[in-house]
Amino acid sequence: MNERLQAGSRPRCYNAAVRTETPVNSIFLANMAALWRQDPRLAQQIDDLPFEAGLTTEPSKAGPLTASVQTSDGRRIYLHSRYDPQREAREFVQRLERDEAACVVLCGLGLGYHLIAMMEHFGERTLFLISEPDVATLKTAMETTDLSAPLSSGRLIFLTRLDKAHLHDRLQPHAAELMLGLVLAVPPAAREHHADFHAQCRQAVTDFAAFAKMSLVTLVRNAAITCRNIANNLPTYVTTPPTDILRNRFSGLPAILVAAGPSLAKNMEQIAALSDRAVLIAAQTTLRPLLERGIQPHFVTSLDFSDASRQFFENLELPDDLVLVAEPKASWHVVDAFRAARSDRRFECETASARGPRRVILLDNVFAHRCVGEALAKRAPMEAGATVMHLAYYLAQWLGCDPIIFVGQDLGFDGHVYYAPGVAIHRAWSSELGRFGTLEMKEWERIARHRSILRKVKDHEGREIYTDEQMFTYLQQFERDFARSSARIIDATEGGARKVGAEVMTLREAAERYCTRPLPKDAFEYCGIPWQRADLLTKAREELASRRREVDDFQRLCEETRSLLTTMQGLLDDPPRFNACVVRVDELRTLVRNHERVFQMVRDVAQFGELQKLAADRKLAALESGSDRTRATQQLERDLHFIENLLDGATTLASILDESIGRFDEEIAGASATEGAS
Repeated sequence: MNERLQAGSRPRCYNAAVRTETPVNSIFLANMAALWRQDPRLAQQIDDLPFEAGLTTEPSKAGPLTASVQTSDGRRIYLHSRYDPQREAREFVQRLERDEAACVVLCGLGLGYHLIAMMEHFGERTLFLISEPDVATLKTAMETTDLSAPLSSGRLIFLTRLDKAHLHDRLQPHAAELMLGLVLAVPPAAREHHADFHAQCRQAVTDFAAFAKMSLVTLVRNAAITCRNIANNLPTYVTTPPTDILRNRFSGLPAILVAAGPSLAKNMEQIAALSDRAVLIAAQTTLRPLLERGIQPHFVTSLDFSDASRQFFENLELPDDLVLVAEPKASWHVVDAFRAARSDRRFECETASARGPRRVILLDNVFAHRCVGEALAKRAPMEAGATVMHLAYYLAQWLGCDPIIFVGQDLGFDGHVYYAPGVAIHRAWSSELGRFGTLEMKEWERIARHRSILRKVKDHEGREIYTDEQMFTYLQQFERDFARSSARIIDATEGGARKVGAEVMTLREAAERYCTRPLPKDAFEYCGIPWQRADLLTKAREELASRRREVDDFQRLCEETRSLLTTMQGLLDDPPRFNACVVRVDELRTLVRNHERVFQMVRDVAQFGELQKLAADRKLAALESGSDRTRATQQLERDLHFIENLLDGATTLASILDESIGRFDEEIAGASATEGAS
């Protein structure tokens, strides 16, 4: 790391006979030491700048330095007041809304005066995102203002680039804080200097916050359902092959990912002609329309937690060699429906050497690890998806496919419709159709119901179309993923929203360029491996039964803790007895931590309690006034709410494990009957 000197000093000279004692800039060194630990790439960029690089600075009337820059139109403006820059920063910050601000976006760092004022105004627990494209400005601020403490704590993050992959990587660890409250701060200078960058950065952060909110709300709302699905899928999870058997099976070969957007209709016939020249990966919603046209996908993806998704596989005759790749959180009714589906001999694969159980692969899952242990649950961690099409995309990458071609992935209401013809929802609407309720009307009603969350985006030809907030967040995630991909991404949807990072062409053009030869037969060798290991069922059941006993122990500790906390509410005026209870609560906390695995499982089930505790912790940290008694009262209320949530979670977890153990008993009995018959 290059050394920086104090303002006005000469560069240090290195000579065997001469030694200078010019002191280095300790503020800069402290800042850079912290930055190297948090963001080494940015630290290297700053260190690589010439020594003289930086802002033009001068003393203000009040003494502290101010700085000036040249705007894009050639004007010279000051980033801070020439009279009293620190007072100006404090007055600007005082006008910002403080309540519930968990994250602040500051546009333009300058010399750091606004940031220092914000840290005092919002508190040390607040996350600060600094939109600043100019590395020389960052260098000058590092030489001027001590930011080492917030940098070291990870509460200060610099956003210097606008590409989605970079932004999502920086913001993902702080998704919960972005959801709890976001303040946008635009000092006057940022409206004239790098204004476009700051506006785009604000929009990108706001878009990510919407994505994070939707993801977190979904996680919290469905936490117990998700855990129940995973637990009930465990008999399938532990007995079927991992995703490892598919890794790079189709390296360098094209994949066509089939989504259920309305544009799919125009490409259905072309897909039929390409089924032997590209890996076909279908979203579960498109499986029936594809099969009805005689098109055999090689893979189908599923992750929906809803039991209603079973309709995608019920009353279908499936190809024997179709592989379901699903997240364990998918409803076990969906997985069971796929496993029980009849065979359609029209689609027999020549490479299949044996017939047996349907081919299901469930992805690696942390909750599954906690249920049955690392040995039984271990598998290579292929990335999980936010939607079935994200999962299809990650599967294509896992298979080694290149290029990856999307069809039917509209992510927008092109033509004022939502779905491709023939999907399951159309059959569900059939009883409501008539003279005054056409399919087109039902499609439009589906869109109009969400008018409050509609927004405009550009389509593949640059025109404006509507999408909704949910699909917009999916688009954001795709664009982030595309930015990271080493494969060529082709959007052959021929409609819908434009996807940054994807090359737009028709499916016919993509096929002529990339789908030019049949898929090699040896790539399908996985079809012939043994596809179910019933011998693992008993061991997994034993592990699960052990977790169930641990839950009982955990509940007893939580119940004693709740009783003590309730008693302590009446002892706030009796410090000796109150403190004696605190000692026992600390002992119980240690005992609870000794059940770390079950503790984490309970938290998986009771995500809402985690979110409540996070919000309560922030309120306690923001409590500036009030007596020790007031603070103790609020802490007790917070802890009681948390322990009540843990107890509710433990009760739910116990019922989930009991249900899963019953599923194992059924599978073990079925395997024994099959073995006896053979």
